[in-house]
Amino acid sequence: MRKGSLEFWPHRRAHRQTPRMRSWPSVAEPSFLGFAAFKAGMTHVTMIDDSDSPAKGSEVSRAATLLEIPELHVYGIRLYTKKYEYKEPATDYIDQNLAKKLHIKNIKNSIEKLPDPSTFTDATALVFIDPVNLGIANNRIKRMEIAVGGKSAKEKAEFIKGWIGKSVKVTDVLGAGDYIDVKSISTGKGWAGVVKRFGVATQGRKATGKRRHLGVMGAWHPAKVLYTVPHSGHMGYNYRTELNKRILKIGSVNDAKEVNVKGGFLNYGVIKNDYIMIDGSIPGPSKRFVRIRKALRSTHAKKEPKITYISLASKQGS
Repeated sequence: MRKGSLEFWPHRRAHRQTPRMRSWPSVAEPSFLGFAAFKAGMTHVTMIDDSDSPAKGSEVSRAATLLEIPELHVYGIRLYTKKYEYKEPATDYIDQNLAKKLHIKNIKNSIEKLPDPSTFTDATALVFIDPVNLGIANNRIKRMEIAVGGKSAKEKAEFIKGWIGKSVKVTDVLGAGDYIDVKSISTGKGWAGVVKRFGVATQGRKATGKRRHLGVMGAWHPAKVLYTVPHSGHMGYNYRTELNKRILKIGSVNDAKEVNVKGGFLNYGVIKNDYIMIDGSIPGPSKRFVRIRKALRSTHAKKEPKITYISLASKQGS
């Protein structure tokens, strides 16, 4: 009996460490709509339940994920034109000084030659993060594109141009109680059989001489094996997006001691930069690169949670 889901199909490995954001929320106020982070680890907190559940008003325990967030640096603007019913990237306008640091060659247009953005359909920000100050033994700069709120391409471009060469902190974009969407790559588990990968039932000991295999691969007709039939294969390391994750706490490097567990997080260490604490879990192991955007379809109103306790117990023996 099959128990696996066909929601994500085909099951294939991610081909890059930086996930793409294919859609963004529509926000009228000029602001950055996303950020980037690295997963540090998990702990648990107790907080006052402010939902509409039967436990409303009482103290409840929740699992929480800590994300360490380096500063975001803006180095250019990407303008879009409309082609048929879709947006098509037109030209990138990049700061010359930052291009040398990013090893970008053959720059066609500098930010000084930015044309009138009102003739374009949309404008987005070209940004990068430098994880050299993080304790993850990764000093490779990551570049990405982040959407910006605004009513017109001109308003968006003027907002981005004011941030060229400057650093954006997470507190400039998000706050405690906000809802965000998280996109990352799930933990890779290597090659797995059908029992682990799809949850099919194990065979009886006297049935076929085998136990952890598929009993039947389909009907007599059609005389072929359908794609819906469970097979063994690679498990994990897939792109995954989780919607409406609530930010429980947001802090800077000055108050990182309030969330650093004793002995540091497993396979990560201690948080040395700005951070956010998210309610629940997110895909991927420690040190995984995570992309964040403001919630695309959240129906929850912003409400800052009341946290009464944060567990700092060592995770080394867990």
